Formats: sequence, structure tokens, C-alpha cells
Amino acid sequence: MTSTTQDASKESKKTGIVKVKSGGSPDRFWNPRFWDGMTFTAWAKTLNAGKWRVAVGRYPMLVTIWCLTPMNSFLATLQRRFYKRAIAATRPVQDPIFIVGHWRSGTTLLHEYLMRDERFATINTYECFAPTHFIVSERFISPWLEYLMPSKRPMDNMAVGLSRPQEDEFAICALGMNSPYRDVAFPNNDPIDAEYLTLRSLSDKDRSRWLDAFEYLIKALTFKYKKTLVLKSPPHTARIAAILERFPNAKFIHISRDPFVLFPSTVNLWMKLAKVHGLQFPKGGAKLEEKVLKNFEEMYESFFEAIPNVKPGNLCEITYDEIVASPVETLERVYTELNLGEFDKNRDVFRQYAETQKSYKKNKFEISDEMKETIKKRWKTYFDRYVKE
Repeated sequence: MTSTTQDASKESKKTGIVKVKSGGSPDRFWNPRFWDGMTFTAWAKTLNAGKWRVAVGRYPMLVTIWCLTPMNSFLATLQRRFYKRAIAATRPVQDPIFIVGHWRSGTTLLHEYLMRDERFATINTYECFAPTHFIVSERFISPWLEYLMPSKRPMDNMAVGLSRPQEDEFAICALGMNSPYRDVAFPNNDPIDAEYLTLRSLSDKDRSRWLDAFEYLIKALTFKYKKTLVLKSPPHTARIAAILERFPNAKFIHISRDPFVLFPSTVNLWMKLAKVHGLQFPKGGAKLEEKVLKNFEEMYESFFEAIPNVKPGNLCEITYDEIVASPVETLERVYTELNLGEFDKNRDVFRQYAETQKSYKKNKFEISDEMKETIKKRWKTYFDRYVKE
């Protein structure tokens, strides 16, 4: 057992997780951070949101990112100067397809499959790092930055790379917008931007401001790729009502998974991300577990409230077990239910990618009986809809 796993196990014994065995790349000081592509203004906003509570041991990261902000600000100015009008005038080829579901439910795996269809495009890791200037900078910076990337994600054995699909929520952060993902930078603070998980309690002004930034991102990606976008970000599970305001014909693929896997895996996710990208050294424990429980409740309360407003034929629901056990057949059902077309042209591509996943090693977790009862009680609506006893 690695030292990282031992530390996680010691921490978990204080709470409801009794055993952790997870993969992932260790943190290296040269690895890029999610905040590296921020402009001066966006980085200042992030630090203000965290009340500048930076651990002394994280000062080198703090200074490094500050040193990168002038370059990012300059490149962002260039992109505005040459592409602002063109991006503003861009309209989506068609409303995006959104992959939604709780963290660790299999959204990344589904995303990787769909991106084998060349008709679709998504946001990649570099574009999430540098959403304000990727149009002018990606071809020059990305090849050099790729050498500094780890081979796997911090929390599991999924491969990473600057050209691979990524969560657009990280781009929202890098734009300097409000996002619950700012908690990754300040894991020991009280939750930051918790109201931006669902967007439901925001004022009309703040909601519109957030949606404007999100729509800008989609327009910039469409300007670059000129394809239908497939986006995935677990927080969007809680934002379907807001998404439909701007994209009423959006399609959604929801993926569900065993809650007894989701809970410890999500706790591990936040711990691992904070260890790599945080400006503090995460403490975890009962406070983090309560955050995971509460976020889940809020996410699915909003999701269940919103899905009746999705147009017929624009929502497909699958399970993680289905996409793992029968990926090609499951994808065929997705294409049929959402009327995506051209499945047969992609059948062999999907089958080839499925072959590469057969050796994938999953994380393993065990949780206490007491925690299982808590999960069943607090996540009852999810159990009733998705869990077959």
C-alpha cells in the first residue's frame, strides 16, 4: 500500500469510510494546476473567494500562478482583440448534448466513448486551463505543456492529457466565475459558492451573469470546432433548469451508479484533487463527508424537479453497470433514444475503445454499516429511482 493510500485509510477510519484502495498519479511539483491559465483578475477573484487562506507550504504554487497571470492576461487580450466579435456572433450547430450524473458515476467513461464519434466536439483539458485564450495559444503552448502532465488523474487510473475531454466546470473557474470547484483550492474553508451548484437561489442578475459566461464558453468552442458539443460536468446535473433557459433543445444523458460506491469515491475525489491543486493541505474527515452528503441531496432535488421540463426524446438514462458490461449495446440505446443518428458508422470505433477498457483497475472502498444507513436515509429518492434491491 502506498503512503498516499495509508494516509487516506487513517483519515477514513475517523469517519464512515473504513478502507480505501485507489489509484492515480502522485503529485509532482511540475504538474500543471487547474489555476495556471487564469488571468490576473480571475486569480485575484479566486484568492478573494478563499479569503487568501493559503498554507505556507503552498506559497510556491501561489507565486508560480501569480507569475503566469501576466502572460494569460496578455493572451486573453489578444483573443478579445481578434475574435471577440466572431465568437459573439457564433451560434451552436445545435444545442449541446450534456452528460450528467453525480461525481464518480461514470460520466468520464461515457464522455470518452462519445468523443469517438467525429461529428462531436468537446472542451479538452488545455481549453479548461485557458478558456480566455485557447483559440490563440493552444497550438503553441499545448505541445510543450503536455510534457508536464501526469499520465493518470489524481483520484483513479483514467488517463489524462491536454487533448482529452475535460469537465467544463474547470473552465468556469478559470474564467474567474463563481463555482463550487473553488473549494478544491481552499478545502479547509467553509464551502465557497455553494449556491452555484444549482443556481436556483441566485438573483436574476447573478444567474444571468453566470449563464452569459457559460454561453460564451460554448460559443468559443463552437467557433473553433464548428460541431455539436458534448459536454460533461457533474454540477450540470443540478442546473438543468438553468441550462434549458439558454438551450431549450439540449439533450441530456444521465448516468447512475451504486450510491455505496459514489459516496466514498467522491470523498476520495475531493481529497485527491485538493492534495494536487489545493492552496491548503486538506483535512477531510466528517466535514468533507457531510459536504458530499449535502451536495448529493441538493443536486438530485434540483434534478428531479427539472427533468419534467426536458423535451420528450431529449433525456436518456443509463447506469454505470450497463456502460461497463455492455458498452456498445448501451450506446446504441443512447443513440436511438436521443435520435443521434449514425450509430452504425461508429459501432466498430466504440467496440475498439471498449477493448482498451477491459484491463482498467477500479478503485475499491469499504464503508461502515452506520454510514450505509445514513446514505440510504438521506439519499432515499435516488435509491427509490435507481437502485434495484
